[in-house]
Amino acid sequence: MEQSDIIALIQETIWLTIRLSTPVMVIGLIVGVVIALVQALTQIQEITLVFVPKILAIFIAIFVFLPAFAATLITFMQQIADRIVGIN
Repeated sequence: MEQSDIIALIQETIWLTIRLSTPVMVIGLIVGVVIALVQALTQIQEITLVFVPKILAIFIAIFVFLPAFAATLITFMQQIADRIVGIN
């Protein structure tokens, strides 16, 4: 592998990481904003009120998106294995 191949592989890995983490992070963001809005409207300023729903939403999102994540990672690993073997 040449240096340009390694740089391209690292770029693909970074984009894959961003693509896989985006849905979970967006769900966490949405739940956080909704809870913050509820806290602002009701003036309940309990700090732990934010964490439990956000953690549950993130776990549920990971559980729901896990098959798609696995399929994407399997495809990516097959591409890497093909590059190692020399099949382009």
